[in-house]
Amino acid sequence: MAALRLDRLHSRLLEPLDLLIEAGALLFLSGASGSGKSQLLRAIADLDPHTGEVWLGDTPRSRMPPALWRRRVGLLPAETCWWAEEVGAHLPLMEHASQHPLSLGSNTRASPPAGQPIGRVLKHLAAFTRRSRPRQSATGTAHEPEPASATPSQIIDWLARIGFEPDVLGWSIARLSSGERQRLALVRLLAQMPTALLLDEPTANLDPGNGARVESLVTHYRQQQQVAILWVSHDPLQRARLGGRALAIRNARLEPVA
Repeated sequence: MAALRLDRLHSRLLEPLDLLIEAGALLFLSGASGSGKSQLLRAIADLDPHTGEVWLGDTPRSRMPPALWRRRVGLLPAETCWWAEEVGAHLPLMEHASQHPLSLGSNTRASPPAGQPIGRVLKHLAAFTRRSRPRQSATGTAHEPEPASATPSQIIDWLARIGFEPDVLGWSIARLSSGERQRLALVRLLAQMPTALLLDEPTANLDPGNGARVESLVTHYRQQQQVAILWVSHDPLQRARLGGRALAIRNARLEPVA
């Protein structure tokens, strides 16, 4: 549970920005096409060049390893990438496998044993959680601990909330529609248990029913984890449904939205 704070964050399309999103708060961001909304999210995630500083609670981005920062400050881009053949290979399920007799082995790309669909194996693993361990430097000094990934039972619950059975974990990425990929990308992001969320129009290409499911899951995660959320949206009805503050990018600056 931590606030997300920008101190004079300056990227190519934007003037230096100061912004505070408290833990558990939701802030909507809008703006014309090309105004810098996506670039701002990528700068916060340390994926695009920028100056200034971003803080997560009391920790500045400059004091955290980049990979750890991107786990804690999770970005859901408008277009998601998938690199493995099956859905389940993109989720941190195998971290739990070695603790169960139906072990899937040490290979995180491994398939379930014969006769054990990945959804069934996931249910068997649902009671187990992964412990967070501090990372050690070369001198033995503990760094910021790696955050624990979501448990299998959490992942099952999140899949159900967006309309999927556990068997989706065995689906080929090639068979997924663009909307299915978009919804599953949210679960993939949440599985890293981020402390802050950067959401780039996560419901833009979804029908109303699936858009409502995504809104519900984000709201659930926000309430359970008290995360700070920066959500790019052009839908005033969505903002009215979910509440929170709203800002717009105009002339390279952030301005309040009535």
